[in-house]
Amino acid sequence: MMHTNEKLMKALKAVNFISGKSMTESELIKHRKLVEWVGRMAAPKGDVRIKSFMIGEMPCEAIKPDYAHNPSYCVLYAHGGGYIAGGLDYSRILGVKMAIATGFTTYSFAYRLAPEHQYPSALEDGLKIWDYLVNEKYSPDHIILAGDSAGGNLALCLVQRLMSEGKPLPKALILFSPWTDMTETSETYEINKDIDPILSRDYVLNAAVAYTGCKEDGDIILSDPKFSPLNGDLKGMPPVYIMAGRNGILLNDSIRLKEKLTEAGVRVKLDIEEKGWHVYPQMPIPMATRAMKRLAKHVSEIIYGNK
Repeated sequence: MMHTNEKLMKALKAVNFISGKSMTESELIKHRKLVEWVGRMAAPKGDVRIKSFMIGEMPCEAIKPDYAHNPSYCVLYAHGGGYIAGGLDYSRILGVKMAIATGFTTYSFAYRLAPEHQYPSALEDGLKIWDYLVNEKYSPDHIILAGDSAGGNLALCLVQRLMSEGKPLPKALILFSPWTDMTETSETYEINKDIDPILSRDYVLNAAVAYTGCKEDGDIILSDPKFSPLNGDLKGMPPVYIMAGRNGILLNDSIRLKEKLTEAGVRVKLDIEEKGWHVYPQMPIPMATRAMKRLAKHVSEIIYGNK
């Protein structure tokens, strides 16, 4: 009989099956259903209370840990999925884990997906829940902004938008294997192409084209900071904690982000798991459990100064 973790790994390998520069509607529907199924299968059960709510027409969730502490802080989390897939079922995997690890209520939101809703739809939705939390519930500097993969891209772009408008920023950022550069020029696309069990270059290209509307003969440039926050203004950002796996094709997106943040004078820590892959903390495995313990320790240091 196949072990649960083996089933999940097989499913994860199948999740990002779309290849080439285009996708059919049936492929996209199948992909989205599979992503949500993975979320329902992998999300931890118990130790939290989940409350659904709406902001306008956008579904959201508040995940409150049973052993909550310091209710004045929260985590705002943007899920991954290449901007083309993912929703509340999928976001619940890391949403629950972060709520339990930090002791803070974690908020997630089902932002609009591409290609039906291209840039800046997801960013507008991120700003919508940010404004809701700031206006109704929390001080900006009591919000930890988190995101994985495309959600990491969204988190960075959201902060850059707040900075450009001179608005208060979150307390810190937590990024899991963030997608920081849509140009696909990183060398780890090639180095790790055969060992990353989650992503492929073709899938990432598909997602970038779907989200941005970029065409070979068009005027949309993937290196534009609004798509590739690595190329945007990083000076003045709050502290950033990056978790990545050595075997992920997006590894250099994290390494280069760390280098540029350091150059900009931002407090940043890059945590690379040598045996990990793209967003490996999602998985119900000991390596992921250890990662969440490190994350909890880091959050404690950022907020309370505990070493």
